Amino acid sequence: MNAEMFLGVHLRTWLTAAVVLVAAIVGDLVLRAWTRRRAAHAAEAPVAAVQPRSLRHWIDHLVTASLGPLSFLLWIYAPYAAVSLMLADASASGASVGPAVAAARWLRDLATIGALCWLLARIGRVIEARLVGLATRSENAWDDIAMPLAGKAVRLALPLVAIILYAPVLAVSPNLQALFSRVVSILLIGTVAVILLQLVDTLATLVLARYRIDVSDNLQARAVYTQVTVLKKVTVAVIVVFTAASMLMVFDSVRQFGTSILASAGIAGVIVGFAAQRSIATLVAGFQIAMTQPIRIDDVVIVEGEWGRIEDITLTYVIVRIWDLRRLVVPITYFIEQPFQNWTRTSSSLLATVYLYTDYGVPLEPLRAELTRILEASTRWDRKVNVLQVTDAKERTIELRALASAADASLAWDLRCEVREKLIDFLQTHYPASLPRVRAELHEVAAGA
Repeated sequence: MNAEMFLGVHLRTWLTAAVVLVAAIVGDLVLRAWTRRRAAHAAEAPVAAVQPRSLRHWIDHLVTASLGPLSFLLWIYAPYAAVSLMLADASASGASVGPAVAAARWLRDLATIGALCWLLARIGRVIEARLVGLATRSENAWDDIAMPLAGKAVRLALPLVAIILYAPVLAVSPNLQALFSRVVSILLIGTVAVILLQLVDTLATLVLARYRIDVSDNLQARAVYTQVTVLKKVTVAVIVVFTAASMLMVFDSVRQFGTSILASAGIAGVIVGFAAQRSIATLVAGFQIAMTQPIRIDDVVIVEGEWGRIEDITLTYVIVRIWDLRRLVVPITYFIEQPFQNWTRTSSSLLATVYLYTDYGVPLEPLRAELTRILEASTRWDRKVNVLQVTDAKERTIELRALASAADASLAWDLRCEVREKLIDFLQTHYPASLPRVRAELHEVAAGA
């Protein structure tokens, strides 16, 4: 009897275990050979032949991607079956193998979860590649963004499905089971949060792709950019807060602590409300600016005496890019509570204003003709407004105001400087006696004589 046993296990059991391992080796070799043949056939097939059979083509890719996880599963259960046979034989002979059986089951379950996550992750990648391929062949802009997003969601969610489905059958203690469930819950919440953040970013990109902000007439684009930017940041903040709160609520101690605080200290809510009053006001101001839009991204504004453009709008502050490339950081509530100038509120077109002070003897019609000539020769003038008027008369001088229109604030500033320089040059060349300084000197000379 003892001659038929080795290490407490019958020789026929050793032989059966060896047959199981050999069968696993043969099965693994057959699986790898069959997978390589399908992969080679798919690679050698011409494009014209593969295109009509796209479903079969992707099934071949799916089989190839599943080779590693399936082989791993085979090598999990084949040794487990062999070890189980030997442990059962040893137990029948009176040996104490309970801890060894429990350890084998625990290792099998842990390896099975890893193999299933690996398998579903590989399948998710193939599905994602399939959806991306469909999106590239589609002419719809929504498909180009929605399909990759759906593929990414599938790739992230499938491994969690394996964990959720297999977790209840794990041969572990109740404490480890509870801990494992909490970890799975946190991973699931995090995955959902990542998918939601990707969805928000995708929707924002899809909406903004229809508008160009780098053109001169970009009023509608700036309005949409402002709304989308602010709403995206608010949505991201809400998702992050709810995700963190949901993860904390997974743990009983944190949930009970929060419940006891809310139940026993109602006054704390009032205190927190007063303490967060300005933060809430800032958040409300961000929503109000996104909806009513007193400012938009790339608007030209005068804030605190500084000329600049709105560069960024956040939930708490606004960045103004000043003309000399400095950045002015302004609280977002400023644009609700304080007056400011917005030069592009309804249109980017502006009037360039130039004031000149001359003697009463200056001829106006030649000056008007010169203004027209200057504007027609300028590339900054949009050919809408061309006016020269006498706006004031003082004791020794008159005030002339030249008006010219430009497409935006930058062009208006350059046009203003150009018109001022050329009109002064025209007066110096043709009518120097009309300049106030020259006329005052003549008066002084006459008075001295």
